[in-house]
Amino acid sequence: MWNSGNYPTTELNITKADAESVSGSGQQIHNVVRLLQKKYIQRQIARIDPEMLRKELKEYGAWGKEELENHIDNIERWLWISGNDIVERVYEKKKKRR
Repeated sequence: MWNSGNYPTTELNITKADAESVSGSGQQIHNVVRLLQKKYIQRQIARIDPEMLRKELKEYGAWGKEELENHIDNIERWLWISGNDIVERVYEKKKKRR
């Protein structure tokens, strides 16, 4: 299991394979929706405070206030970002070992 996030209120524990399934540029929404169906992900999402997630996503500067009002969209954004963060860390770890 890997975790992501610099914020303990929105940390995600996820398998490497699941992180890889949603990482990458471009539209990953189909993979994110598939990931949202997993019980272990659903349990974690249920504990997320919508306001804390909005604050975290706002710091990325990629979405405006109105866009960040939809909690479901924010969850999808968060899963995509988390997957990318984890895959990047795995890559960096392998690179350091070389």
